[in-house]
Amino acid sequence: MARQKTGIVELDTMLHGGFLERDAVMVAGSAGTGKTTLSLQHLVNGITKFGEPGIYLTFEQLPDQIYRDAENFGWDLKKLEEQDKFRLVCTSPDLLLEPDGAGQLLDSTIKEIQPRRMVIDSLNHLEMYLPRGGDMRKEAYRILNYVKTKGISPLAIWETQQTAGQAFNVTEVGMSFLVDCILLLKFVEIESAMRKALVIMKMRGSDHEKELKEYAITPQGFK
Repeated sequence: MARQKTGIVELDTMLHGGFLERDAVMVAGSAGTGKTTLSLQHLVNGITKFGEPGIYLTFEQLPDQIYRDAENFGWDLKKLEEQDKFRLVCTSPDLLLEPDGAGQLLDSTIKEIQPRRMVIDSLNHLEMYLPRGGDMRKEAYRILNYVKTKGISPLAIWETQQTAGQAFNVTEVGMSFLVDCILLLKFVEIESAMRKALVIMKMRGSDHEKELKEYAITPQGFK
């Protein structure tokens, strides 16, 4: 089975070599757990280590904020854009929810850089803009399927309302059956201190490590 490495050594080990190619991945976790950092690092490593261009699609953060946050880890997104290896797409969820919104918004960018990876930040904001009576699972399926049919592996961010000490139920996401792999980032108490830990909740079609692993956000990123 072809694998798509994240370039984060410890995570690739947990995934037994990386995500399966074109699998839809969900990175879930509460605020402050490092979802955006992990997702950006996955894109940057894809470009710089594996020659796989990427798109970061966001509904909530302004471009300057994303560029600045990336620079804090030594990732020069503007340089990668100039090299046609990366695109930052900031838009309103309204546009993506239109019948052919994904195509209108992304077709030209996909043609320009031929990406292999895409981050969607985040599905929560997409849900907020659904019209009354809209089906979030149907819309998420449509968007993820569009991305996959273009030969791109999507990674979607989902912010949970989990607080420290609570268990996380995969069904809380409500769309877990739409994705092939779920990474959960959470706060845990270790030796009377709050730390961050990651667990792979689901990985369709592949074995993976089941243990909860501690991680940290360092000046070099997710480790």
